[in-house]
Amino acid sequence: MGEPAVEPNVDPQPTGGPAVVLIGPPGAGKTTVATALGARTGLPVRDTDADVERVAGRTIAEIFTQSGEATFRALEHDAVRAALAEHTGILALGGGAVMDERTRENLSGHRVVFLSISMPVGVKRTGISDQRPMFVGVNPRATFKALLDKRLPVYRQVATIEIDTDALTVDEVVDRIVAELGLAR
Repeated sequence: MGEPAVEPNVDPQPTGGPAVVLIGPPGAGKTTVATALGARTGLPVRDTDADVERVAGRTIAEIFTQSGEATFRALEHDAVRAALAEHTGILALGGGAVMDERTRENLSGHRVVFLSISMPVGVKRTGISDQRPMFVGVNPRATFKALLDKRLPVYRQVATIEIDTDALTVDEVVDRIVAELGLAR
């Protein structure tokens, strides 16, 4: 018999599923931090926005413009539910995923890290981009403020920990996650 498989340098998620779930508004760095955290821990990385695009065969911007936000949100919920059941590594959710009550229920018991960001930094990081359909053709500052006002309490409701990313580098954010969740380096 061969040696048992070596597990990554992290304690398993107590409830099964992902070791860490990253949430936060657009521009908080969820995908970037997920990639760096995966490299640090040796865990696989999954992004539900990429899952939605793969299943739909279209970009998120195309889904929003061609089929509407409701269609995107339904696809997003399905992607999150599947990822929470199947993925054991680092999972990055789309910024609005937690606004679905079913998703919030699905996140219960998981290690959820809220990457927070202030409005000025969020507007600077997201800018006006056709890759972020919620900010196309609108006042990005007012839209981002309204988004934060609506989502901030929800992010905090589901989060295990909150990390303000405004003044931190990606490596510093990863250091905080590793330390606060007790993930081995």
